[in-house]
Amino acid sequence: MGRISPVGIPRAGAIAAITAIAAFVLGAGEPRARSLRARDPGVKPAGGTIVGVATTQEGARPPIRATIDPAVCGSSVPDESVMVAGGGHLANVVVSVPGVKASQPADVAFANEKCRFVPRVGLLRPGGAVKMMSKDATLHTMHAAAADGRAFFNVSIPVPNVTLSRPVDKAGLVTLSCSTHTWMRGFVHVTEELSAISGSDGRYRLEGVPAGKYQLRVWHEALKTAAPVTVVVKDGETVTVDLTLVK
Repeated sequence: MGRISPVGIPRAGAIAAITAIAAFVLGAGEPRARSLRARDPGVKPAGGTIVGVATTQEGARPPIRATIDPAVCGSSVPDESVMVAGGGHLANVVVSVPGVKASQPADVAFANEKCRFVPRVGLLRPGGAVKMMSKDATLHTMHAAAADGRAFFNVSIPVPNVTLSRPVDKAGLVTLSCSTHTWMRGFVHVTEELSAISGSDGRYRLEGVPAGKYQLRVWHEALKTAAPVTVVVKDGETVTVDLTLVK
């Protein structure tokens, strides 16, 4: 006959019972604590959100006459320096929060499509890579330059569906162009700052902004804001900042 514990239960059974009770208490207690915290109206998530719509009264610009490769490019290509949808909603506006770091993509892909860069504007972290390919059955030459004119790379893409990759080591605005089709333009914002690009509907969204007062940095290749844009962000709240851009 086995030894009896002081409470009349075999020792092995007592240990198992105590272990099971402890596991039940710990397992049940933690989810309850999490749910109580989630329901606490006094607890707000760290950081806030900035949303808005970029608009302009400027109309779309007339098409650009294609002076080379009409069989591929067509007789003209759209001038995408000002891309405006209904209601004046403006695409390709870059909105940044100065001093707030965020992880941007490690690479950004651009396609040469009907003698245009698609997309026209992208975001990239310093040290990331620009990936290039062509959908056009013609020679494209992608040239990337910093704002001071320093060249990052100059790559020929002679055939479709081949992807090439080149690094960009420093933060700043990089302008893409094609030496063959001189009207082509694209832009890469190489940054560690929290940034967003407005879509075709003009909307942008910045999440995880620490509470504080900021003067937003707003970039567009052809337009600008009429005055500095200041915003106050509070933890757990969303603030709307609509942008109006002019010449």
